[in-house]
Amino acid sequence: MKHVVENFNITAKTLRFYEEQELLDGIPRDTNGRRVYSEQHIEWITFIRCLRETGMSLAKIKEYKDLFLKGNTTFLQRQEMLKNHKLEVQKKIQEELRYLEEINYKIAMYDLQKEQVENNPSHIFKCHGLEHKDLN
Repeated sequence: MKHVVENFNITAKTLRFYEEQELLDGIPRDTNGRRVYSEQHIEWITFIRCLRETGMSLAKIKEYKDLFLKGNTTFLQRQEMLKNHKLEVQKKIQEELRYLEEINYKIAMYDLQKEQVENNPSHIFKCHGLEHKDLN
């Protein structure tokens, strides 16, 4: 476990949680009782993190895993799950980009008015729709 924690930016607590939630199965232990992760385990952990970091619920990840374990009869179902998740991720990215544009606009407004505010402390900064004098 220590190797995985140190090299894959994941906590031991998270790994144990994944086992409790039955997302990780069959982790063998060495003679001292320490978990020994194979390359396949590490690939699966990496994929779990990818799905979690992009917003997939643990329940959906478990569903995906259970489908995978059923074999190729669920191939199309799993592919569809990933396609749907991809669409959700793309939607979130587009929303985040719109928010980033708004933040960039506000920063540009600060840049444009910086000198005026520095030279005139009573200058009414215009940018947020909060330009009322009584907000000071």
